[in-house]
Amino acid sequence: MKKILVLNSGSSSLKYQLFNVDGDKYTVAAKGNAERIGIYGSFVSIKIGDGDKIIKDVPLPSHNEAIREVLNLLLNGALKSLDDLDGVGHRIVQGGSFFDRSVLITGDVLQKIDELSTLAPLHNPAAVLGIKAVKHALPHIKQVAAFDTAFHQSMPREAFLYPLPYEQYEQHQIRRYGAHGTSHHYVAGQAAKILGRDGKFITCHLGNGASISAVENGKCRDTSMGFTPLAGIMMGTRCGDIDPYIPLHIMKYQRKTVDEVNEMLNKQSGMLGLCGFSDNRDVEEKYLAGDERAKAAMEVYVHTIIRFIGSYIAVLGGVDAIVFTAGIGENSPLVRKMVCERLAYLGIELVEEANNKRGEEIEISTPDSKVKVLVIPTNEELVIARDTVELVG
Repeated sequence: MKKILVLNSGSSSLKYQLFNVDGDKYTVAAKGNAERIGIYGSFVSIKIGDGDKIIKDVPLPSHNEAIREVLNLLLNGALKSLDDLDGVGHRIVQGGSFFDRSVLITGDVLQKIDELSTLAPLHNPAAVLGIKAVKHALPHIKQVAAFDTAFHQSMPREAFLYPLPYEQYEQHQIRRYGAHGTSHHYVAGQAAKILGRDGKFITCHLGNGASISAVENGKCRDTSMGFTPLAGIMMGTRCGDIDPYIPLHIMKYQRKTVDEVNEMLNKQSGMLGLCGFSDNRDVEEKYLAGDERAKAAMEVYVHTIIRFIGSYIAVLGGVDAIVFTAGIGENSPLVRKMVCERLAYLGIELVEEANNKRGEEIEISTPDSKVKVLVIPTNEELVIARDTVELVG
């Protein structure tokens, strides 16, 4: 029985899951969070198996203390000894063009992750802190880096190159990287298992942050997020794709700074910008109540999803299945129905009873639908745990 700890480090938070691994069977033994790291009111939490969630208020001045408190919680029922841990896997947002798969963390790998912070300034520095904190607490444990961008490294050149002066790519690494790659990889693999074959899949990771990928025989051919996670479809607070001159126009005529425009596009736009709510549950409630701004927001949202799905059908030369995942994709029958109604020309028919289920792995299209529609709850932590097991031993 192997024990693998999976960590997802944020700038002020840390999510974790402890897996018991018995052959091909992966069981979540415990999971929880460390919140408000470096901020007043910090705490850690744990849920062991099917037990109740336990919350402990404790000062967390840095990631070192957060890791230490998480390990202490795990020793209170989930682990007998820290020596029982066989490896630690880390979610890393940006691997650039350097990593097309998960890797054991060495000094050189850690340095490269740190250098790539210029491409993911909110995420990579936090991951570096998490890796160093684990090394401080468990100096001999093997650690693995799993990159959100790795799955998208199979994109062909025509999909990842931007039509900018070539030196912007060659000297400054400006290209399409994508995000949510671990999620797209997982649900595409699950779709192949459900259908009994690989094929041409369009995977829709719809959460507060969202992306869509074109996947052919397990390889990413295109994805909606770009150089940063701001690109692609409309999201909870992000605008997605817009005319690239708009930010320059706002800066020039509204006298806003780069930081102010960045704040607007990333945190004040999307659903929030159009209707005042960023949580899809609130938007749907207002939409169903007839609120005009919520109606406009939902229509724009669905339109952007349809636009990418349509373009990816062209990229793939057809489609065998469309997969919904993540918070909205797994839990919003309304969004799924609105999208699929717009795709009826593909021969898609929904089973209403199946579509009304939430958070379940299920086929929601009729047996004779020409294109299958699946809902598959994502499990990025499981992918990271599997990669960690493979690499540590």
